[in-house]
Amino acid sequence: MGKRRFIAVAMPGFMAAAFAVLPLQAGAGAGVGNLPQGAQSDTVYAASFAKAKVTNVTATTQAVSCYRPEVPFFTIGEARGYTGMTACAGRANTGENTGSAAENPATQGVYPNQVGSVAGYPAPGPMLVNDHSESDLRVDPTDPNHIIGSSKWFASAEGYNHVLGFYESRDGGKTWPVQGHIPGYEGFTDDTDPVGAFDGYGNYYSLILPYQFAYIGGTTGGGSKLFQKSNLPNAAMPAEAVTIAVRPAGATTASDWITKRKTDSGVSFPQDLDFVLVDDNQGQEPDKQWIAIDNNPKSPNYNTIYAMFVTFSFAGKMSHAYVSTAKALPGGHHTDWTAPQRLPSENASASDTYLLPHVDPNGVVWTSITNFPSRQSRSTYSLGVDYSTDGGITWQGPLPVPGAQNVTIPPEAYPNTTFTDGITDTFTVGTAKVNGRYPIYIAWEDYASGFDNIMLSGSFDGGLSWTPPVRVNDNASPVDEFQPNLAAAANGTVSVNFYDRRLLCPAAGSAEAAGAGLALDTINPRVGGTQPPPYGASNYCVNTSVQFYRANLLPLGNNIRLSAHTWDPQLNAPWRFGSSLFTGKDTFIGDYFGNDFAGTTNLSTSVSTFDDGTNPQHYQQQVIASVGIP
Repeated sequence: MGKRRFIAVAMPGFMAAAFAVLPLQAGAGAGVGNLPQGAQSDTVYAASFAKAKVTNVTATTQAVSCYRPEVPFFTIGEARGYTGMTACAGRANTGENTGSAAENPATQGVYPNQVGSVAGYPAPGPMLVNDHSESDLRVDPTDPNHIIGSSKWFASAEGYNHVLGFYESRDGGKTWPVQGHIPGYEGFTDDTDPVGAFDGYGNYYSLILPYQFAYIGGTTGGGSKLFQKSNLPNAAMPAEAVTIAVRPAGATTASDWITKRKTDSGVSFPQDLDFVLVDDNQGQEPDKQWIAIDNNPKSPNYNTIYAMFVTFSFAGKMSHAYVSTAKALPGGHHTDWTAPQRLPSENASASDTYLLPHVDPNGVVWTSITNFPSRQSRSTYSLGVDYSTDGGITWQGPLPVPGAQNVTIPPEAYPNTTFTDGITDTFTVGTAKVNGRYPIYIAWEDYASGFDNIMLSGSFDGGLSWTPPVRVNDNASPVDEFQPNLAAAANGTVSVNFYDRRLLCPAAGSAEAAGAGLALDTINPRVGGTQPPPYGASNYCVNTSVQFYRANLLPLGNNIRLSAHTWDPQLNAPWRFGSSLFTGKDTFIGDYFGNDFAGTTNLSTSVSTFDDGTNPQHYQQQVIASVGIP
C-alpha cells in the first residue's frame, strides 16, 4: 500500500500534525507522467464549471422516501451530522409502499416478503431514507429524455442498512418527480450494488444483489455483522441471491416494477422473485454483479441480456466470474436465464472481480475482468478483457491490457479521511470506428506515486494491442483522483468522469464552508480524538470531474469541474464494516457512480453532502451534472 500524506493549507498547526505525514513512494506507475492535455491550475479548473456551462440538479432531495427495513439499527453516530435511523412519521410523498399497517392489512402491517421474519424482525415501522450513496445512471435508447438513476437508499448510515432506490426523469434530467425504493426485496436485510440497463423496447432492468445479515448485540448496540446462513432474520427468504427487477416502458408510479418471475410452464421460482442465482452456501458469497443489454436493432444478438457476477470463496480465498443470459421480450418480460457459465480468467487460482460488460455496435459483448493475486493479497491487480461474438454462448480471453499489469492498488481508506476506495477500474466500448474497428477503452486507478491517479488506454484492433497509458487527471499538485467512470457518446466522444480532491476545502467563515457543513466535521476516527473542522484542508474535500476525448483518444481540452460546490466526504458517511465498537473508522461514499450520454450531453450522478438549500442535514444526495461535449 502507498503511504499517507496530508498537506495543510490555512489550518491550525496542531490539526495538521494530528494526521499521518509519510514520504511518497519512489516509483510511479506506467504512464503517470504522460498527460497529453497538459496540467491546469486549480484556479482555472475551479472556473471550468461556469465556462463549460455545467448544470447541477440535486435529484434525491426532490422527494421523501420511506420503507420498513427488515433489520433495524438505531445507534446514533458521533458528530459528523449523523441522525440515526428515524421513523418516517408519515413524511413519505413518493407514493411507494412504505411498509405501514394501513398499506399492508393482509400481512398485519409488514411487506408480504417479510411475513417469514423471525421474532424481533422486521423494524417496528417505516423508516426515513437519509443517505443516497453509490449510483448508476442510464439513458433510454428509445427516448433520450427518459433517464433512470439508481443508488443505495440508506435508512441507517451507522448500520450500513439500505435497499436500492431509483429516481426517474422524463425531461432530460431537469426534474426527477418519480422515485422510491425498488419494491419486492424488503424481506432481505440489504439489497445492493445499483446497476441497470435498458432493453430495445425501453424496459429498464435492475440487476440486484439481495442478502441477509443481523447485528451481534442487537438493533441498538455495537456489535459486528453476522452473516451466518443457518441463522437468518427471515427464514422464508434466501441468504443471498442475484436477481432482476424490471421497470416496464411507460411506468408512471414508484411501485410500477415487475419483480416476480414464473417459467413458461407457469412454475414459480422460490418466493416468485426473478432469480438469476440463489446462494445459501456458507462461506460462498456472490458479489459485484453487472448487466448489459444489446439494444441495437441491427445487432445479430438484439435484446440479449448479459447478467454477470462473481462468487467469492472464503475458504479457497479466491473468486470466479460468471455470466448468465436471457432474451428480453416486450412488456418487461424475458426468457429463462441460462445456467451460469464461468468466464475465462487470467489466473484460475486467483481472485477475479469487477465485471463491466458492454456491447459494441456489431453485437460483440465485451467485459473487463480484474485479477488480484488472491482474495487476501490485494496490493496489486491486473486488467484484461473477455468477449463473446455469439450472444454469450462461447467466450474468449482474457486479453491482457499491457499497461495495466501489476498496478499498485490504492489504500483501503484514503489519506486524511475515513472513506474507503471503490472499484478500481472502468470499461466501455466505442461507437465510432477507428481504423475500421470499434474501439474498446479501459481506465484504472494507479497509486504507485503515493497519490491516486487515473490512467486510460484504448484498443483499436479488438484487444490485441493497446495504446500507451495516459493520465486522465490534470491537477498540477499531487492529490488523490479516484473512481473513474467511462462512457461513449453516439458520435464517438469518450468521457472519463471521476472524483477529484484537488480543490482545498472552503475557508473558515465563508458561505461555501457553511454550505459544506465543515463545522460538523470534528471527529476523525482514523486519527483519534476531537479535531478542528478541516477549513482549507488539501486532499480532503471532493468534487466530480470529467475529461473528454475523441474516439482516437485525442483529448478535448482539459478536465472540467462538474460540481458547483466542494463537499465533505466525512459527513453522514455510512459505516462500511462492522467492528466490536462500530467506530465508523471505515466509511463509504460509494464504490462507483453513474455516467452516460444523451446525444451530445454528458450526464453523471454522483454524491454530495453540500446543502444547496435542499439538504440541511448534509445527507449524501445524488447530484445530476449535465455538460455538453466540447
